[in-house]
Amino acid sequence: MKKNTITKNRPHYINPYLGGVLLGLLVILTVYITGRGLGASGAVKSAVATTVDVVAPNNAESNPYISKFISDDHSPMYNWLVFESLGIFFGGLLSGILFGRVKKPWVEKSPKITSKTRLIAALAGGILFGIGSQFGRGCSSGAALSGSSTFSLGGVIVMLALFGTGYAIAWLFKKLWI
Repeated sequence: MKKNTITKNRPHYINPYLGGVLLGLLVILTVYITGRGLGASGAVKSAVATTVDVVAPNNAESNPYISKFISDDHSPMYNWLVFESLGIFFGGLLSGILFGRVKKPWVEKSPKITSKTRLIAALAGGILFGIGSQFGRGCSSGAALSGSSTFSLGGVIVMLALFGTGYAIAWLFKKLWI
């Protein structure tokens, strides 16, 4: 009886092998339909360009980078990558609600550090990742998944570099988690 209770109370996740196959099929379908792969940094770029255009339109027009995204014909937010990112967010939220994984917010951390330290480390990591995605001309999903699925040598190199670097420096930051 106790085994059934444990199994019943565990969160339900998709089989990782099935999830990988489905993700691969989604990338192939996306490349076929749109001519490019998946990625989230384009949505962030659209949001930043729109924000700058609303807050400081003169600066948006004079900035050589942001002005490429500003047009009188349509908003930068009217981009399929924005809708993709919104779908990922709301799909994950719906999955969490349906399978009971959405609870009161908490900070997952090691007992050795404070919640504040963990949040600062997460924020710093996110900022560095965002800056890196702009230097690399796309986020890891766009460069690694979509690049390697189209047999791009650059995509394969990015995939190897991401995982290799992650494994190589993980021990430096493990005290923030374990």
